Amino acid sequence: MSAPLNLWLVWAAGLSAVAGLLHLGIIVGGAPWYRYFGAGEDMARMAQAGSWYPALITAGIASVLFLWSAYALAGAGWPLAQGVFAWQRPVLGLITAVYLLRGLAIVPWLLFKPALVSPFMLWSSVICCGFGLIHLQGVLQVWSRL
Repeated sequence: MSAPLNLWLVWAAGLSAVAGLLHLGIIVGGAPWYRYFGAGEDMARMAQAGSWYPALITAGIASVLFLWSAYALAGAGWPLAQGVFAWQRPVLGLITAVYLLRGLAIVPWLLFKPALVSPFMLWSSVICCGFGLIHLQGVLQVWSRL
């Protein structure tokens, strides 16, 4: 009999998948969505002008997030993902580290240049820290079986 699913990693998978879907929504939403979600005025202008560049970058980010979601499901013990994803231990560790480092990257800005911290930088950092902590909890629980 297989081990029960690790719910922390199932949640982590869901969060990464939702973030991936959001990125696809930004592509569809165009310039106003690029602006709203803090991608920067240059990306919004390029999208408004019909450039393929913003969509390509955003689709790439979405693809990575979907891959991370699949790895989290594999680590959680999802039956359909078993045996499909190699190097689960280092990859899940790296995914966790990326989320946590992205979330904590705002700390120097807050300490040394707080006037330059935008609301987007703040809330996206909090979200990434949350995603990272959820991944960390799940990865720590399944580490010995990865």
